[in-house]
Amino acid sequence: MMKRIIGYAAIAAIACAMASPAALAQKRGGILQFALVAEPPNYDCHSQISFAVVQPVAPHYSTLLKYDAKTYPEIVGDLAENWTVAPDGMTYEFKLFSGVKFHDGSPLTSADVKASYERIANPPEGIVSARKAIYNDLDTIETPNDTTIIFHMKRPNASMLDNFASPYNCIYSAAKLKQNPRYPETEVMGTGAFVFVENVRGSHWVGKRFDGYFRSGRPYLDGFKAFFVKSNAVVSGMQGGQFDAEFRTLTPSQRDQLISADKDRWTVHEGPWVGQMSLVFNVTKKPFDDIRVRHALSMAIDRWGGSSALRKITSVSGVGGTIRPGYKYALSEDELIKLPGFGKDIEKSRAEAKRLLKEAGLANLKFKLLNRAVGDPFTPLGVYVVDQFRRIGVTAEHSQVESKSYFAALANGEFEVAIFPPADAADDPNAQFTWVLSTKASSINGSHHSDQKIDDLFAQQSRELDPVKRKLLVNELDRYVIQQSYNVPIIWYHRIIVHHKKIKGWYMTPSHLLGQDLVDVWLDPDT
Repeated sequence: MMKRIIGYAAIAAIACAMASPAALAQKRGGILQFALVAEPPNYDCHSQISFAVVQPVAPHYSTLLKYDAKTYPEIVGDLAENWTVAPDGMTYEFKLFSGVKFHDGSPLTSADVKASYERIANPPEGIVSARKAIYNDLDTIETPNDTTIIFHMKRPNASMLDNFASPYNCIYSAAKLKQNPRYPETEVMGTGAFVFVENVRGSHWVGKRFDGYFRSGRPYLDGFKAFFVKSNAVVSGMQGGQFDAEFRTLTPSQRDQLISADKDRWTVHEGPWVGQMSLVFNVTKKPFDDIRVRHALSMAIDRWGGSSALRKITSVSGVGGTIRPGYKYALSEDELIKLPGFGKDIEKSRAEAKRLLKEAGLANLKFKLLNRAVGDPFTPLGVYVVDQFRRIGVTAEHSQVESKSYFAALANGEFEVAIFPPADAADDPNAQFTWVLSTKASSINGSHHSDQKIDDLFAQQSRELDPVKRKLLVNELDRYVIQQSYNVPIIWYHRIIVHHKKIKGWYMTPSHLLGQDLVDVWLDPDT
């Protein structure tokens, strides 16, 4: 697990370690209150790609497997009590917990899990599945009885357990899906630890304890309340006691502001973040179908200098390819700097960028840069990128819109160039490369490219079970993705979490999408 409790929380951590077991016993009761700096466009986990959906919705649903936040990247069962994988990787058999109930009182069976995964892997007409591409190797699903489900594969897939553990794979009611396949977009009804109470647009989201939850004694909380706020209101809300955490990230200055005012009140966590900010070119719009233009705009950006400067004011830090820098499948720095846009001699890169634009007849290029209206890190990075373009004679109008309009524009191709935040729950290559597949293979390909070679390389690395051979294939795919520059990384995230010390049982992970089901979280009013 990529976590560290820094500076101001060290004494508290030592004190907790020395405390008696009785003093650390979980306590029931209380309402967890946290800030959420974006609102969900709709409630359907299967179609969405944003923390704005996972963080409020996850407490209401169960998944088949999940990442253990305490021991990331270990995968544990959620609805699955145990499972077996065939030696050839062609069969996955899961035994489900018995006695699981939906919030409406109906029993969960293997039929519900099957219906949910069929909706993800082969969505019906009009249904969007953001992760359809990672289930191309899935063949059939068998349900021999109510508590057993068997997935049969067409081909082995090295990421299959990671795929099953995605927090976006909410298990829905098969009966309700049969009545209305789109019910999850507007209705929240799962088997999770908390029952949905209300969502008031522009204000808050509320959940309460589900007394029929299948894990005995949990959840510990009476409920939770998420407040929809702007980024600049997070610190004042935490200081005023309106909420006790923000589980996406804070900026360095927000962290320092909280700690300097009352260091004994807060616990601080920092660590790497499985997420990047990238530049996406809509290749259906001229001149962004021209690789010279894409290369020029990518080469204008000083990633290495920007990383040093931006990490002081926002939650980004680190230069890497499509896989998080430092992870076992990532390109090395020596390999990375040979690729267009990643060289360390920025003046040389910008000279080449100007030459490419002149060659393309676009020395005075102008366009609109689409960005999301979320302060950190979207706004500062957008401002930075616009300035970088200016240095090669390019004028970009920085257009920030709220989340629903932003994601709709990306999906519909109603943009020219965009700042895009690829972030999934894990470092797994399949999760990270889903964002760059062709439009044919993936519904979340913002660039709308049709490059079959990317899909083919993706399939090759996915089906390679030998980790050494897979790394070679992953690196080949990463190099090709960057060379084509349909979707090109700019900078990687760095996660900073500050929460009230009374919050217990929440663990820092390298993803803001994990550990948000709140099953094991509890509040200690004496802290």
